[in-house]
Amino acid sequence: MNTVSDPQRQEVAEDVGESMSSNNRKAMGAVLLAVALASLDTAIANTALPQIAADLHTTPSASVWIINAYQLSMVATLLPFASLGERVGHKRVFIGGVSIFLIASLLCALAPSLNALTAARVLQGVGAAAVMSVNVALIRFLYPAHRLGRGVGLNALVVGVSFAVGPTVASLLLAIASWPWLFAINIPLGLLALAFGLPNLPATPKRDALFDPLAALLNAVAFAALIFALGHAAQRASWQTVVISLGVTLAAGVLLIRREAGHRAPMLPIDLFRRPMFALSTFTAICAFAAQGLAFVSLPFFFENVLSRSQVEAGFLMTPWPVMVAAIAPIAGRLSDRYSPGALGGIGLGLLCIGMTLLALMPPHPSVLDISLRMALCGLGFGFFQSPNLKAFMASAPPERSGGASGVIGTARLLGQATGAALVALSFGIAGHHGPVLALAWGAGFAAVGCVASALRVMGGKVSIKH
Repeated sequence: MNTVSDPQRQEVAEDVGESMSSNNRKAMGAVLLAVALASLDTAIANTALPQIAADLHTTPSASVWIINAYQLSMVATLLPFASLGERVGHKRVFIGGVSIFLIASLLCALAPSLNALTAARVLQGVGAAAVMSVNVALIRFLYPAHRLGRGVGLNALVVGVSFAVGPTVASLLLAIASWPWLFAINIPLGLLALAFGLPNLPATPKRDALFDPLAALLNAVAFAALIFALGHAAQRASWQTVVISLGVTLAAGVLLIRREAGHRAPMLPIDLFRRPMFALSTFTAICAFAAQGLAFVSLPFFFENVLSRSQVEAGFLMTPWPVMVAAIAPIAGRLSDRYSPGALGGIGLGLLCIGMTLLALMPPHPSVLDISLRMALCGLGFGFFQSPNLKAFMASAPPERSGGASGVIGTARLLGQATGAALVALSFGIAGHHGPVLALAWGAGFAAVGCVASALRVMGGKVSIKH
């Protein structure tokens, strides 16, 4: 039973969305700033790994846990936080997440050893998961139905651009400061998000149900084991380790589904996956973010090792992708308020497939213009996909399940990115020097599959949403 009625929820959404008062703009700013920090820290540490490994006197292979710890804790706790948000309110989870993220960032900056930094990154991932589990749910209550596409378009812009420019931001900071500043810079920005969010974020509906710690534990074990299995499979580790990890994933998943059978709002939202639009949107998102992950991890190697460009040139050659995402995501969000998100997403992923195919088929000595046009086409396609897909996600879930839907969005993104990164590692193992080309080809394949899945949503008719 909800503590806020549907008419009250309608009034809240319309009041804040129609005029977007100063307070509500500040609330939206708090959400987007926190989302940018969480997204940047997904990718920003990659660039600093060599320097961190040298300063902490550890091996490059061991330093990879700095990345894995963040991703594992995020994917393991996203859905539990989304479920918690539906019970205690999305604002509380968001504020708590930003606070945890700030404390963890300080611990990262002060970490004296690899073990300490890894533990701080686990905590930082927990805070980021809390933010990313409810960000879209909060946006849903900041915009009325006919303007929701604009809100999710801004969110898509921030997520896409933050993830894309993470390596560039890290390179600029490392040019003038040491690696702890990559984490310390989060503190003033996070405090700003708290200052805007605490007084301005709206109170959202709550469900009269107890939070299930055992279900949260089973969910965490299932997803953490899955990411662990993907990483080890990509590194071509012993098949016993991979099989055991997948077995743990399956066992924990089955136990979780059985425990929550018949629950009105299960932590793993099986009930929402029975809705074809929601299930197809999830599958489309995983494919799209796998393609993006394959591209962003492999392209620096492609530019430097295959095309013999310098590190500085490689950074600039990455720029057209995020620039086009930034330009097109808000436009696509507005279009999704008028046209089928399935059709728009299909067009976007079709363009992404073409762009990645053209990158994989690059001639031996391409000009900067040749590369930039292909990168811009990829960014155009991904930006055109992301906002409509977010709209389709939220439109296909009832208002009282906004938290669960928001959690699935974040989980699908992380699963896709982790899959893409794992496949890049596998590509290097299979093709050696030509691994980046194989990775780009796989990325084009994922985009093509996602394009078909998105187009299938058109058969479901026009998506409507009710607050």
